[in-house]
Amino acid sequence: MSGERPRLALLPLAVVAGFSMLMAFSNYGAPFPFLGVIYEGGAAKALAFADSLISLYLLIGVLKRQQLTVWLLMAYNLFDICNAWINLAIIPFDEYARLAVVAVSEDDLRFNTLFVTVILVLLNLYLFRIRRQFDNRSLYLF
Repeated sequence: MSGERPRLALLPLAVVAGFSMLMAFSNYGAPFPFLGVIYEGGAAKALAFADSLISLYLLIGVLKRQQLTVWLLMAYNLFDICNAWINLAIIPFDEYARLAVVAVSEDDLRFNTLFVTVILVLLNLYLFRIRRQFDNRSLYLF
């Protein structure tokens, strides 16, 4: 029974990492806001591809219980929070409205960014709490 506990504790994390990877894959070809600039075309595709590769690496690292993945995932989440708030502060709302498929108010955009920030901070706290269940000390996934 004790052998199953780590896998059950990592299950929600694997689901979140898998969902994050799918979201990264789905952004390929779409405009990509990054550090206050909205990239389009080839640059957006390159950034989306890099984000997809990072997400895939993190998902495999979670599934293999790689110790390094815990710290990389926490850093990735913190970078994602900083990127979202920088984008919100620098990119004019009109630019977001131009790129959006559905109309969204500025208050809703701020609330969504705050909500995702809280979720990612809670995820980092959960990661820190279960970090000892990542027992694979290998630096390499394969």
